[in-house]
Amino acid sequence: MTLFKKLFGSKTNARPEYPTDELTINGKKLRISFFAHASVAIEYEGRYIYVDPVVAHADYASLPKADVILVTHSHYDHFDKAAIESLETPETHILCDKTSAESFAGECYTMLPGAVAEPFGDIRVEAVAAYNTSPHQLQFHPKEREDCGYVVTLGDAVKIYLSGDTEPTDELRALRDKHIDIAFICVNQPYTMTPDEAVEAVEAIRPTIYYPYHYGQVDEPTDVEALAKRLEGVCEVRIRPLA
Repeated sequence: MTLFKKLFGSKTNARPEYPTDELTINGKKLRISFFAHASVAIEYEGRYIYVDPVVAHADYASLPKADVILVTHSHYDHFDKAAIESLETPETHILCDKTSAESFAGECYTMLPGAVAEPFGDIRVEAVAAYNTSPHQLQFHPKEREDCGYVVTLGDAVKIYLSGDTEPTDELRALRDKHIDIAFICVNQPYTMTPDEAVEAVEAIRPTIYYPYHYGQVDEPTDVEALAKRLEGVCEVRIRPLA
């Protein structure tokens, strides 16, 4: 059985303080930091993975340098070259969708849906197609642009899904077979999922823990407490400040 342990109150004086969860999953310890909107970070065995860093969301210059940076797509609230430059070193691995990759002079991994990268032996990243399916939303994230979500596998023991901007798709539903431990699934209306679609996505994947993310900062607020209540008995829902 997978064992989850939640710890609070851990602080490091060298960093600005952001909401964090510290977890032990299948014997692997990780720390998740929550900045805003779709910007999060995962610390695992001394390595730092940043997802969709944006300068407006955190003081990245004061945070530990990145070992891996993941960019889901080229919208301004996900792709910020200044944030990446404040985090990267010559050893940083940058993985991004093909549109964002055009901003780099060949100094990144271009991730197409289905692609797999192993920036380190114990970190595996698989790109998952991310796109809109509702007719009135197709212009926001068209399938042909090949935006990405990611499944990050840590030490063959922990699988984390970060949806990027998407609605429920066949590719998302297929993640049920991957036994996702932690899922970050967007609820950003009217551009990505409605609460009904988020419930559908979570019920399809059946992660052990679901973090609603990429909500707020828009005119249509998401009642994440009501969303959590609808998912009682499906998985554990953890609500962290991301708006």
